[in-house]
Amino acid sequence: MHPDRYHLTLSSDGRPVAQGWWASEATARGKFTEWVGDWGKPGVQVTLIDEDTGETLTEWPEES
Repeated sequence: MHPDRYHLTLSSDGRPVAQGWWASEATARGKFTEWVGDWGKPGVQVTLIDEDTGETLTEWPEES
């Protein structure tokens, strides 16, 4: 498992303000939930990407 496979980014008004990388998808998803709970407000976006595949696993707010 790649040690920085799961990349989490917190952006405010389109600018990255915090990032984290985890080897475990479960840990990264837990952090995603924590970040949305702590920082989720208008103008903020939280994105979780699998760096190995390039796939966006989840994002907040969800695209409609």
